[in-house]
Amino acid sequence: MTHPIALTIAGSDSGGGAGIQADLKSFSALGVYGASVITAITAQNTRTVAAVEPVSPAMVAAQIDAVFGDLDIRAVKIGMVGGPERIAAVAERLRTFQEAAPFPIVLDPVMVAKSGDALLADEAVAALRERLIPMATVLTPNLPEAARLLDLAPAASPDEMRAQGQALYALGAGHVLMKGGHAEGEICTDLLIGPEPLSLSAPRQVTRNTHGTGCSLSSAIAAGLAQGMSVPDAVSLAHDWLQGAIAGADDLSVGLGHGPVNHFHALWGRT
Repeated sequence: MTHPIALTIAGSDSGGGAGIQADLKSFSALGVYGASVITAITAQNTRTVAAVEPVSPAMVAAQIDAVFGDLDIRAVKIGMVGGPERIAAVAERLRTFQEAAPFPIVLDPVMVAKSGDALLADEAVAALRERLIPMATVLTPNLPEAARLLDLAPAASPDEMRAQGQALYALGAGHVLMKGGHAEGEICTDLLIGPEPLSLSAPRQVTRNTHGTGCSLSSAIAAGLAQGMSVPDAVSLAHDWLQGAIAGADDLSVGLGHGPVNHFHALWGRT
């Protein structure tokens, strides 16, 4: 059996719950081989981000060249990139390889860790908006991230949520998945904005262990796209899988803060 290959371009989480580590777990859980390009190293656990050390733009570009020079990449997930120089390096190298063989890109505009620590400098927001959003097949912001990208207050109603999704779609993304986890209410609703719109709802699950949910969802979407699924099908697969991962999060008992979701809930079972 030949498994499709997906690439994650993101920061490393030493606690294993988010970033590169969560992406590779998500790929594996959904039957996709994962490759990685590390953009930053973080000293991080379930309670805090103690330090962040960026990888040089040249090294980021070299990693991308090495992976595409040998592996048949079927989809790319982009997470935490950092400063404008690394954003430019990622955009330039991916554009070169897309011209040779197009592949879908899932962009998760990571800006703040679950602990509340900032992961994206202000000067990088404009570069993200201008260089990477137009390349994205699917953009996956939560409500605070969407608001920051648009210089607006976070959406406080379904109508505002849809309007902000439309505004981000107008920036050039193929689809925008507005994630509703930060909204109020017992039901969480995600809205897929674009040529194939979709609404996905699920009961809000009571757990503090939601570290890495955004990373895991976006990489699960990339896994579906790497397997040749349509955007709505990949988003639906990722949504359902993540609900199971959140439901199994308390079984892990990892760390003293916001623990990770259970990426391998289907393999390990529930306790």
